[in-house]
Amino acid sequence: MKRPLALVVLLALLTACGLVRAPSMDATGKDTFEDDVNSARVLSEEYWKQQFAALGRTYRPVTEFVAYEGEGGPRCGGQPSVPNNAFYCPAGHFIAYDARWMRGLWEEMGDGSVYLIIPHEFGHAVQAQLETSFQLNVQQELQADCYAGGTLAALVKSGALRAEPGDEEELLLNLAAAGDPDEDWFNPQAHGTAEQRQASFAAGYRDGVGGC
Repeated sequence: MKRPLALVVLLALLTACGLVRAPSMDATGKDTFEDDVNSARVLSEEYWKQQFAALGRTYRPVTEFVAYEGEGGPRCGGQPSVPNNAFYCPAGHFIAYDARWMRGLWEEMGDGSVYLIIPHEFGHAVQAQLETSFQLNVQQELQADCYAGGTLAALVKSGALRAEPGDEEELLLNLAAAGDPDEDWFNPQAHGTAEQRQASFAAGYRDGVGGC
């Protein structure tokens, strides 16, 4: 059995997308951190390939999916990567993440952290391909949260991932920890408060990515 994924189980599930469960690398079904990272990447991209195809478009997979530690990450548009972060780089169309930081979240807060962060970054990759424009950074970030919610709802409905009782609290904890302490829409680094991020994710989970 796949390790349980932290999701808001009280919300209605979306239409199945026909995705296939990523096989567990562990004979007991207790996936490792690396297994969860790989599953989150593969399933997120497969989901968006199908979404783009339904619209008569072609999804362009990210060129790289880079793990780094501390200050040893790849540069993006001439800017250095920073520790304790995950990001999508439009200049190179790649996603990078601080593996030590993400593993820490996975160990302390559950696997939901991986299944939130990675679909969120793929949300940014989708925004770039759709050439979506925003006046404020926080709008871009909240839409990526919404996309993550829609992605995960579809994966759960399809059977590619599963949710169990108690997962709701884990997910909400992860979103709360990632929220900004104050509501500041004009801060160029703003991602949204805990409540805003939870609401955006829940909207995507309830209405699907089309409602984002």
